[in-house]
Amino acid sequence: MSFVNPSFLFGLAALAVPIAIHLFNFRRTRRVYFTNVALLKTVQTETKSFRRLKHWLILLARCLFLACLVLAFAQPFIPSQNKLGLSRQGVTSLYLDNSYSMQNELNEKRYLDIATGKLDELLTLFRNATSLQLLTNDFSAEEQRAGTAEAVRDRVTSVRFAHTPRTLEAVYRRQRNLLSSMNPGGRNQLFWFSDFQKSTVGDLNRLQIDTTDRVFIVPLDAQPTKNIYVDSVWLSTPFIREMQNNSVNVTLRNGGRETVRNLPVRLYLDDTQTSTASANVEPGGAATVSLNFNVTSKGFHRGRIVFEDYPITFDNEYFFVIEASPSIRVMHLTGPSLTAARPVDYIRTVYSNDSLFQFRSFSAQNFDVGLLKETDLVVLEGVPAVNGTLRSELDRFIRQGGSITVIPDANPDATSYASFLGGLGVNGLQATPPAPGNTPTTLADPDRNSPFFSDVFQRSFQSEPLNLPGAVPVWRWSGGNRLLALRDGQTLLSQNRVGSGYVYVLANPLTPSYGNLAEHALFVPVMYKMAALSVRAQRTAYSFDDNLITVPVYNPSEKTVYKLKRDKLDIIPVQRVVGNQLLLEMPKSNELANGQNVEAGYYELQLSDGDGGGKTERLLAFNHGNRESAMDFYSATELRRAFANQPNVEVFDSIQDGDFVQVLEQQNLGKSLWKYFLLAALGFLLLEIGLVRFMKGV
Repeated sequence: MSFVNPSFLFGLAALAVPIAIHLFNFRRTRRVYFTNVALLKTVQTETKSFRRLKHWLILLARCLFLACLVLAFAQPFIPSQNKLGLSRQGVTSLYLDNSYSMQNELNEKRYLDIATGKLDELLTLFRNATSLQLLTNDFSAEEQRAGTAEAVRDRVTSVRFAHTPRTLEAVYRRQRNLLSSMNPGGRNQLFWFSDFQKSTVGDLNRLQIDTTDRVFIVPLDAQPTKNIYVDSVWLSTPFIREMQNNSVNVTLRNGGRETVRNLPVRLYLDDTQTSTASANVEPGGAATVSLNFNVTSKGFHRGRIVFEDYPITFDNEYFFVIEASPSIRVMHLTGPSLTAARPVDYIRTVYSNDSLFQFRSFSAQNFDVGLLKETDLVVLEGVPAVNGTLRSELDRFIRQGGSITVIPDANPDATSYASFLGGLGVNGLQATPPAPGNTPTTLADPDRNSPFFSDVFQRSFQSEPLNLPGAVPVWRWSGGNRLLALRDGQTLLSQNRVGSGYVYVLANPLTPSYGNLAEHALFVPVMYKMAALSVRAQRTAYSFDDNLITVPVYNPSEKTVYKLKRDKLDIIPVQRVVGNQLLLEMPKSNELANGQNVEAGYYELQLSDGDGGGKTERLLAFNHGNRESAMDFYSATELRRAFANQPNVEVFDSIQDGDFVQVLEQQNLGKSLWKYFLLAALGFLLLEIGLVRFMKGV
């Protein structure tokens, strides 16, 4: 048996007081005379013996009362079975996992509520401690100081779910910061209350616990129930135009081990339900549904994917933004002899008569190359050769995601074009000058099943023959996706994908002597489709888990400051501008000011004016990451295996054990006996009172 306060044992010296009183009874004796004392001698002998027994019993009761009372104050205990054990004198750090996966339920009680209840019970073991730390996934400044058990208990009641999951390595590093400053060489203990989700806790094999620390891992024995979440959302076409049928594709995943049947999935646009579908998702599998919609105006529209799935609800809603009819910026670069060669500028006619396009035309020999950063599609027409700065700038433009359409001159320099286009997937380009008076060759019927022509031909005319134009090619090549071809099999128009952009090559000039393609009804939808595909695919949503996000902006200046605004929340992230791309470093929850919290939803990207206001540049949608949606957890056995080589780490079977705190106390703090000694002291006090009252003697 050991004692928490052994100095109180000096109080046992107080036992000398009742013993001294018993041995040195100074009461004066009175003598009484009787006429016949024969009978009285017998009675006196019996009374004296009884009185002696009574005094000894009272002395024993008093001594035992004082001894038990002193021992109770010394707090005796039976040492723990574990040699490492706990230390009430060291710093105790308590980590409570409040990530969204703790929304899971057991017997209609959330895991977070179960963990907080057990943590509150644990605090009874440290009721008098003053060096307690409560750490959550918030990683707030308030959590980097120690306090009393009552202060920690008050904070436990206010813990809410946090959107930022933390690895155990980050948690331990955070705890060590406080331990190293308060008690660097002492015995400290750390408690981890978590569901230990495999997708968020990190690599356990890399986690090394300091030998001076004692870590107690308390898993919730979480069960991998069903959970549906949105894996990805994308538009069927990168270009959305008002008053046209569009569709959005949604991939759903099942992070649990239960099959989900006929899950209703609803699409909301601007808070109005526009479409619905149902999905069947197998455990660990995925399913994709397509939801149709139609927008009636240009600009940004707020979209939501909504479904009902319990008990994990934080991922039942997915926010996204679509931009309808964004302006397509077309630059037309022409050669020196183009104006004289034809009476009509067909490219200008196509693009300048529609407000959808921002059309600009320049001579290829005299234009500002900086304008390429503000361009989606370059139409290079009638330029005899591509060399020097023009070639290098166009190559950079294409590789950064731009698209280009090459329409040849009547006498193109095939060597320069072959060198330029060869690196873009257009192989074997060579000139084929037509013979004088050559008759144009009619086009073959285009492949109407090609994605390029998916919305060019009306469904009612999908199988009807077309009256197609003719063309006289001036060069030929190989490679790429053939969009239009002549009836003799030669390629007329091809499409090559380069990064996120496209390269289109036409085989003939647009002058009337080389065919009537530019005057045919097919020409306009083909050029429109090139322009539509040149618009970079819209990023419909972003994740808070992304450390760095990229947002396209127009004409930014070096001194421009952008901010994100949602309701009363204003955030100015760390940012920099590269070309027409704004790079934002998204802040974590512990980097926000007190009272600030980022929630999934819509955020306005604004130009900050320094006075709290700003001009809205675009609308962005943010969602929480889906790492916590995967219902796969470490069991107690797996945790023991991961920490098998670290004897100062103890793993409990489950937090849901009813005697969790009692088992912890017995195994690591020993069996506390002070309560029993206090009860014994009260018992001996009652015994003394009974002896005095009921053994009055004869």
